[in-house]
Amino acid sequence: MVKSLLDGADLKLGLFSANCSSGLAVTKIEDRWQATWDDNLRLGKLADEVGLDFILPIARWIGYGGDTNFHEGVLDPVALAAGLLAETERIFVFATIHTAFNHPLVAAKAMATVDQIGKGRAGLNIVAGWNKPEYDAMGIDLPLDHNDRYAYAQEWWEIVERLWTEPGRYDIDGRFWQLKGVESAPKPSDGPLPILNAGSSPQGRDFAARNSNVVFTAVAGPEDGAVVVETVKANARDTYGREVGVFTPSYCVCRETRAEAEEFHRWYAEENADWDAVDNLMRLQGLYAMSFTEEMLSLFRGRFAGGHGTCPLIGSPDDVAAEITRFRDAGFGGMSLSFVDYTGELEYFAQEVLPRLEKLGVRLPR
Repeated sequence: MVKSLLDGADLKLGLFSANCSSGLAVTKIEDRWQATWDDNLRLGKLADEVGLDFILPIARWIGYGGDTNFHEGVLDPVALAAGLLAETERIFVFATIHTAFNHPLVAAKAMATVDQIGKGRAGLNIVAGWNKPEYDAMGIDLPLDHNDRYAYAQEWWEIVERLWTEPGRYDIDGRFWQLKGVESAPKPSDGPLPILNAGSSPQGRDFAARNSNVVFTAVAGPEDGAVVVETVKANARDTYGREVGVFTPSYCVCRETRAEAEEFHRWYAEENADWDAVDNLMRLQGLYAMSFTEEMLSLFRGRFAGGHGTCPLIGSPDDVAAEITRFRDAGFGGMSLSFVDYTGELEYFAQEVLPRLEKLGVRLPR
């Protein structure tokens, strides 16, 4: 399945953060996304039917405060991936796992089981950790050194990969882990699962270049994105002898006309934004995640309200298709999408934007 995500034939599209209440929209509107299991099941089946390529849920344990306590309700991504893979036929589902909060032996077993359910359609999104309030909630110290967090994640991943590939029972003696007599069976369906890593800091992008099949990174837009794509790919190729795909997240507001799309965006992301939650989110991202530069954080407060700081796709179907094409031309192999109403807006996106992308040669018919 990883070959289908990285075959280079066309731009891959997927859904991001639909397992979280409000998705990526930090808004107070009453009909914001609730992210129940029924919501996600309907969405997963629809995404499978219309030909999207992947679903990427995220992991959260506490909300971001504000009037809505943004991301207060979040479905566990491993359990969600198992459920969605059992109910779909073609789409790929990643599960997000934080290395600091999950023992590698437990994670290896869980994801091998999820992959058996999906018959080779499961992937793993590795997160090195950044959100200090979640560390506090877990009773774990957040290493202040960004390099240490990635060194820990590197050793964690090497253990998981070994458990997925090496038979028998053995000891592991590392810097962070000393494990005695470990073994893990069953293995994944077809070797180690495809790995995605959402690194935007220098350390994160290097970790992804070293280990991931898909580097998932935030950019300001297609222009700076082209430089990021080339840098990440060159680092993976020249430093580690690997080829990687580079994906980026976005949020989409697509209506019949650009004016309608801009008006809806203004209503939910300006007039009804949960600004306290936005500021909490930006403060934590700036302090700990390093996913966004200081300049991006200062310029993109509105983007955080609209879609958690990701790139906006706002306008008519022609506008949205043209903007997605610009990302393809910048070298991206894929993009994730989020919506205020994932199911209803994905239906319109599939009817109006996907055919345009096929006509433009950005997407092949599914």
